[in-house]
Amino acid sequence: MKIAGFVKTTLLDYPGHLAATVFTQGCNLRCPFCQNGSLVLPEYFETPLDTKEVLSHIKKRSSVLEGVCITGGEPTLMPDLHVFIREIKDAGLLVKLDTNGTNPDAVSALINDKLIDYVAMDIKASPADYAKVCGLNSISLEKISATIELLRSSGIEHEFRTTLVKGLHTEASVKAMAEWLSGPDPYFLQSYREEAGVIAVLNHSATLFESFSIEELEKLLDMVRQYMPSASLRGLS
Repeated sequence: MKIAGFVKTTLLDYPGHLAATVFTQGCNLRCPFCQNGSLVLPEYFETPLDTKEVLSHIKKRSSVLEGVCITGGEPTLMPDLHVFIREIKDAGLLVKLDTNGTNPDAVSALINDKLIDYVAMDIKASPADYAKVCGLNSISLEKISATIELLRSSGIEHEFRTTLVKGLHTEASVKAMAEWLSGPDPYFLQSYREEAGVIAVLNHSATLFESFSIEELEKLLDMVRQYMPSASLRGLS
């Protein structure tokens, strides 16, 4: 495991549970609004943490912690993710996986082996804009759709979430995204916040992004709820 960060205790990353959070290093997307640029861009990588030490700390606190959130980067790129999670499960803890949904086979294997209890999947954009919003020339929408349907059919607890960015998302594209995703699942709209670790900032991009106002987000939420009735806003300050 390439572990680039470790938060020993959090109430934010695993809904309803006291958890630790593990940040993996590396991602197959290049979303310019990503706030974890140092986990995505190789030129900013630092020496990974010792996996055994991270696991040792988690196990020592297993009587206090309820779960572990594994995020990134993109955790499903880790070839030893199964082994890592199995050790966490053997300690009696719940596991939440954050994923961009590009690796349905990996997610399916984790579900089949009963190694994950909750999945949060990022939905980046409408189908027409997906590759552009991810900072790529092309992307497999078939794999994205396969992960969405996998989560819906598996019975595993899950949520979908989208970070809305003015400059990448419009009212029309958000409507197209919600119509495509359409369903009863928990769905969270999050607002972009410019920070030092954002990929566009790290790359000294001439084009930076803006946040939607609360009023604009509430208007978008009303529209999204026509297709995703359980949608709500998250992380507004």
